[in-house]
Amino acid sequence: MRRYVLTGTPGAGKTSILRCLDELGYGVVEEAATAVIAQAQALGEDQPWTRASFIDEIVALQRQRQLEATGSVQVFDRSPVCAHALATYLGWPVSPALAAELERITSEGVYERQVLFVRNLGFCEPTAARRISFQEPLAFEKIHEESYRAFGYKLIDIPAGDLAHRVATVSSMIAHALPQTPTG
Repeated sequence: MRRYVLTGTPGAGKTSILRCLDELGYGVVEEAATAVIAQAQALGEDQPWTRASFIDEIVALQRQRQLEATGSVQVFDRSPVCAHALATYLGWPVSPALAAELERITSEGVYERQVLFVRNLGFCEPTAARRISFQEPLAFEKIHEESYRAFGYKLIDIPAGDLAHRVATVSSMIAHALPQTPTG
């Protein structure tokens, strides 16, 4: 089982890339934070990201989705290392649940050590779950890089560009990383 992380700033185009990878037949796993936000907002909570349990809810959903994912190659929109970056960005301490999940994914080698880091597009469109200016994702991007490096991951840059080129770059990197079977 090969599990790849696709990460980057909010609004960098990760979801669009993930949808295309799904169409190409890769097993994909959607971002947990967006689902946690949508569920809370559907229940009338306008800004769930302001409560202390927000990070732990993301981590729990990420873990559930990771354990339920199928297929020999899986691409995840974010990982618990992103939750670590978010906690750092917000100035929150690493919770026991987040620390335990970071330890689990590290000790079990859950994700490939090369992370597909999607670079920002030069703008950020607000959504119900993303109420930020363009400057905020730039600061968050740097924290993301620092978090992944601190946990021993190698970042593979997916530069800004048109969607087809970015998808081809990601798909090519995954294909080159897969073990080759001998032909005879």
